Amino acid sequence: MSRERPGRGPTWHVDAELAARYAAGTAAESDAWSVEKHIEACGTCAALVSSAARAVPETGPLLAGIRAAVLERVAAEGLPERAAVNVNSPAYAGGPEGPTYGNAGAAASTTASPRTTASPAARASTGESPAAHAAPTTNPPADARTSATHTTAAGATGVSPRLSRAARVLWAAGPALRGAWAVALGVVVLGALGLSYGAGLGASVRPLLLVTAPVLPLAGVALSYGRHADPLYEVVTSTPSGGLRLLLVRAAAVLGVSVPALTLAGAALPPAAGGPGAAAWLLPGLALTLAALALGSFVGSRRGAAAVGGAWALFVVAPATVGGPAGAALMAGAAPYFSGPAVQSGWAAGALACALLLAARRRSFDHLETP
Repeated sequence: MSRERPGRGPTWHVDAELAARYAAGTAAESDAWSVEKHIEACGTCAALVSSAARAVPETGPLLAGIRAAVLERVAAEGLPERAAVNVNSPAYAGGPEGPTYGNAGAAASTTASPRTTASPAARASTGESPAAHAAPTTNPPADARTSATHTTAAGATGVSPRLSRAARVLWAAGPALRGAWAVALGVVVLGALGLSYGAGLGASVRPLLLVTAPVLPLAGVALSYGRHADPLYEVVTSTPSGGLRLLLVRAAAVLGVSVPALTLAGAALPPAAGGPGAAAWLLPGLALTLAALALGSFVGSRRGAAAVGGAWALFVVAPATVGGPAGAALMAGAAPYFSGPAVQSGWAAGALACALLLAARRRSFDHLETP
């Protein structure tokens, strides 16, 4: 998207492909809004977008007709002398096909300002001092300079730059890491360790954590993006960084917190004889997260995560608990879904398939979710 540096103008320009998509109405909403903002200050890109719009069969004749009607009415009604426009002049290049905005700046620079400055000779003839037109060069007070320095160092809000940067990172990570999900993750990790060592359940806690760990990131993803989770959802979606890009950043933040916490907790639990290792849930968890994201492109993040979590409970947790809710029976029931190269390869293939579907559906996140 278009980024601008203060006092230095845009750092990129609209290319022909984006201009064509904008003219055809197929550009993402964030792309279209960025194009519209960018061409307000860039005449070259405005001319490119104008040419692309005129090239569209549905809009080209319509725009030409509107322009011809406007020029005809202007010619019929007449204009004040100072507002008259010569469409054949170099400043209005392009002829009947429309203006070339690249010369707009040159035309503007040759236009006389209503407020002109008198020449030195004129000022001398009237007895006016040249100093009356000189710009004031007074220095700001010392306290003002000190305040400006403080504002530059601490930011406009008076917050330290380091704290402000940390706050921005935490905010970008999404609502999940700032809310109940992070607390729930801590409760699960500490609860597993407490039940294993404090309550004397030992190795029987490992299978419980194993079947629970893959669905915990799903809840974090569901609470990270969407109108139900983010109070600034509409504003964020309209920015160039919104959509799938922001969703992936927040999903990565959720995984970056949950994966180390749950894996270390599993490694700290007493090992179960013949059971999967502490990291056996990683590929299933990744596959479920990508499946929730891909399904969310159709029905929304919350519904997608709920559907995937329900399927996991129905087809994995329920069959695994048939022999018993804990201990060796649960481990024996859960092992077929985690153990063995073939099973892990299947989860990896599923994760890859969901990632490809998510890439194909990436444009769906550029539009607002429906209630």
